[in-house]
Amino acid sequence: MPELRALLFPPEPRRFAGQRWVNVALRSVHLCAVAGLGAGFLHGLPAASWQPWLWVALASGSALGLLFVWSDGRWLVQPPGLAVLAKLGLLGLAPFVPAAGAWLFLGAVALSSVFAHAPARVRHCLLLPARWVPPQVRR
Repeated sequence: MPELRALLFPPEPRRFAGQRWVNVALRSVHLCAVAGLGAGFLHGLPAASWQPWLWVALASGSALGLLFVWSDGRWLVQPPGLAVLAKLGLLGLAPFVPAAGAWLFLGAVALSSVFAHAPARVRHCLLLPARWVPPQVRR
């Protein structure tokens, strides 16, 4: 377990050359895919017309999440990381409650907006018991 903690919580966030541009590119692809997915949810289109956008959104969102976790695993237990799990939960309900699909989608978009634009003290607060995080990485 100590090895996993050391891997997830590096003393300083990891970076690589061009990381910011990879992040921007992935976010751009993700936003385009979410727009295509939204058209399906909001206009009640057949799944075949928006399903490709779903896969692109899942792939680009997963790549973004992996980039954030690789850079600094604290993201998993900070509000934006937890919001991603909540958004996946909302969208995962859509097939089971088709009549609420548009509202579930809009809820996921609202969560994205709130945590993308929240003050840094909200976005970066650590929602993990301190005993799980090595002392040198608590900030």
